[in-house]
Amino acid sequence: MISRRTVAFIIALAMTPLPALADEHEAQKPGIVSVTGEGTAHVVPDMAVINLSVLRQDKTARAALDANNSAMAEVLAAMSSAGIEQRDLQTSNFSIDPEYFYPDRTDNKPVTPKIIGYRVSNSLTVRVRDLDKLGSILDKSVTLGVNQGGQIMFTNDDPSAAITRARTAAMQDAVSKATTLTDAAGVGLGRIANISEQHRNPSPAPLMRAEMAMKSSADASVPVATGENQYRVSVNVTFELNQ
Repeated sequence: MISRRTVAFIIALAMTPLPALADEHEAQKPGIVSVTGEGTAHVVPDMAVINLSVLRQDKTARAALDANNSAMAEVLAAMSSAGIEQRDLQTSNFSIDPEYFYPDRTDNKPVTPKIIGYRVSNSLTVRVRDLDKLGSILDKSVTLGVNQGGQIMFTNDDPSAAITRARTAAMQDAVSKATTLTDAAGVGLGRIANISEQHRNPSPAPLMRAEMAMKSSADASVPVATGENQYRVSVNVTFELNQ
């Protein structure tokens, strides 16, 4: 039978090397350097997304709705005539709201507002894939009764190639930064330990090239400037150090 003193000695002996092993492991763990790389890519937009709204007012909701329906039907027909496919037309908002008249208060007594009419608004989101038609589409829509909206967002149907270029540039930037830091510190750049990425939605570039300046044609009374979209990607990269 093993005595208690023997058991205690065996346990103490087994635990003795552990701190040394832990210290050795810490000594072998490489140092790291973490950098953020930025990459951008610019591309001319090939599609525009516009919002067109028809607002009509009348004494009754029925009359306001009928007037709105008539105008919007003409707008939709014009979009089809301009070559806009059904998949690129989407109703984005529809509302019916009463209009109130607030009488003057007498003797600070509360007064009840009166409904004097109704407002009906119908909004249409349109994807225009042929930018040469954009000016004429905007002009025609106003002629047919669009009296609100008009917001334009230039975008790209498939931005994957531009994002790939931005991603590559971001990674190259990260490697360049890490190399500069390690060279200055007198150590070598080791293997990559971690990579994470973020990319932002496209935004208009701060400067436009000359060939992208405002353009207009005889059949487009609304001049438009497409500019170019900028896609930005950020990567956070952690490298091990060779010391």
